[in-house]
Amino acid sequence: MAEKKAKPIPAKKLSFGEAVTEVEEILAGLERENVDIDSLGAEVKRAVELIQVCREKLEKTDSEVRGLVAGLQSETEAGDKDGNLPF
Repeated sequence: MAEKKAKPIPAKKLSFGEAVTEVEEILAGLERENVDIDSLGAEVKRAVELIQVCREKLEKTDSEVRGLVAGLQSETEAGDKDGNLPF
């Protein structure tokens, strides 16, 4: 009897690292070329979903970091004008 796979965790609930690991596992399975043709579409769909979630997380983090750096730069510039250090 074939082993039943557990339902995957929704991609948005995974951490970035977990999503990347799952994409790597899917790719490794595809590279082995012994993919069940009946599950190929589902595997590719899951990989795309995971990659989209990773991209969203990267964009969000990039935006947050840029905002923090911009805030730090504006504090530094304000400190330069007053002749005081920002901290």
